[in-house]
Amino acid sequence: MLDFQNPLDFNWSSFHMPTPRWTDLVEILIIAFLIYQLLKWARGTRLWSMLKGIVVIVIFVAVAVIFDMTTILWMVRNVLYVAVIGVVVVMQPELRKALEGLGKRKIFSWVLPFGSQGGDERFSDKTIDEIARACVEMAAVRTGALIVIEQEISLSDIERTGIEIDGIVTSELLINIFEHNTPLHDGAVVIHGDRVTAATCYLPLSERTDIAKDLGTRHRAGCGISEATDSLTLIVSEETGAISAAYGGNIERGLNAERIKERLRAIQNKQEPAQKQKTIKFFSREKSSKNKRGEE
Repeated sequence: MLDFQNPLDFNWSSFHMPTPRWTDLVEILIIAFLIYQLLKWARGTRLWSMLKGIVVIVIFVAVAVIFDMTTILWMVRNVLYVAVIGVVVVMQPELRKALEGLGKRKIFSWVLPFGSQGGDERFSDKTIDEIARACVEMAAVRTGALIVIEQEISLSDIERTGIEIDGIVTSELLINIFEHNTPLHDGAVVIHGDRVTAATCYLPLSERTDIAKDLGTRHRAGCGISEATDSLTLIVSEETGAISAAYGGNIERGLNAERIKERLRAIQNKQEPAQKQKTIKFFSREKSSKNKRGEE
């Protein structure tokens, strides 16, 4: 029969609590932040279900330790390393996306400046107007479209799955590409700068489970490429004519022309001309000086 020790009989005088240091607090905060980010990222992926299974296994192992089940503990020790390798193999796509997402964060951009585009404008205002006009006109006649706008992460791998175009972005070109029963209408269009680089491109489908059921393969593809890269994807639904935008793994629905232009300007990386900045500063100084005189 097992001999359980009464917790009240524990010799608390032998219990030694080490003196905490400020580095211990920092370490706890870092570990807590990493665990929070892991759980936040894992929610909605296959890893979330796997984490639930791992919790069940950990509870089972804890019970085995308490009751000293030596056979089960021997099996756990011998299977542990193989199980870790198996998890890495099974979760390879999710782990790759997580590392890519970490690489897209600009936390250390001031230390590691490589790959930065600086203040270069990605595309012109004319391109914004042409894309918005094309989306609105295609939505009006319910022509399905999938337009991927490249940012810093190259989409060359995606472009190789399609047909090279290399044409200046115009609404007429985009509408003709996605017109029904044309050779180029099936698939996605990739835009780099002010040029359409490729059409009929294949995009990776998102594996998220929380995407609305009324969204089809076109929206899932747009969400998938936005999870893997920093691109902005515009989607025109063939069934409803609604316009959506996918960015950072999230889908924004019900866009109009002005909202499309706002989303494009947000990633345009446009810098104000030096003269215009000087003018703004000049008028701001004049306004502040007038306010001071008024107060006096």
